[in-house]
Amino acid sequence: MSAEHMFPHMSGFFSVYGITTGLLVSGDDILDRVISALKNTEAKTIEDGDILLFAESPLSTTEGRNVRLDDITPSAEAYRLSEKYHLDPRVAEVVLMESDTIVGGIPGYLLAGKWNLILPNAGVDESNAPNGWVTRLPADPEASAGRLRKGIMERTGKDAAVIIIDSRTHSMRLGVSGVAIGCSGILPITDERGKPDLYGNKLQVTRRAIADSLASTAELLMGESSEGVPVVLVRGYPYVRCENCKIETISAEEDLFLSLGK
Repeated sequence: MSAEHMFPHMSGFFSVYGITTGLLVSGDDILDRVISALKNTEAKTIEDGDILLFAESPLSTTEGRNVRLDDITPSAEAYRLSEKYHLDPRVAEVVLMESDTIVGGIPGYLLAGKWNLILPNAGVDESNAPNGWVTRLPADPEASAGRLRKGIMERTGKDAAVIIIDSRTHSMRLGVSGVAIGCSGILPITDERGKPDLYGNKLQVTRRAIADSLASTAELLMGESSEGVPVVLVRGYPYVRCENCKIETISAEEDLFLSLGK
């Protein structure tokens, strides 16, 4: 990966705009809807240095990632997991299809390994999907981000960054917040190690999760239910422009929370 200049320059504030596109269905051109809907916001258009954050569920819908549960035939393993963790065996089967491994669960949810992450139900979601359907995560969020960024450049001539976001729970905390699962054109994590704090002490371990923090900011406008805001535009936030950067993960052995009790 290669990181480039700060884009745009630090100004002390930035603006966030929710983009209401209307209901999105499979095959919709999400960029066309975004560009059209922007005309009704104060942002008006996409500008160089903007960051567009796309919620994974509506994006997945446009990419044809919805699955009708009546088309799913549960396996014996899906029935076993559904009985143990109290969920629809058809949902359990879709989770199995989307997972690398199942590591546990709680009533209503399987805890699945996917993309070197631990995800509830492997990201398979019944919310914001038609009745009787579930939505899977984008097949390749990084590729989706790159495709959208390229499309923005082709249609508007503007160099903007793209982040694909999802909602996540956190260990020992109630509630969900935003997390980035794919990006293009932005350095998602900045390394603060070696920089002095307020007292001159050098930071030892700090890395700032820029993309995740922006995802949580976007979540405040997107909401989690019927808000109908699948895309958020951030303008004026100073980020490091980066080609070929990806969302990085760490191994389970390095994870502080997963190592508890070992």
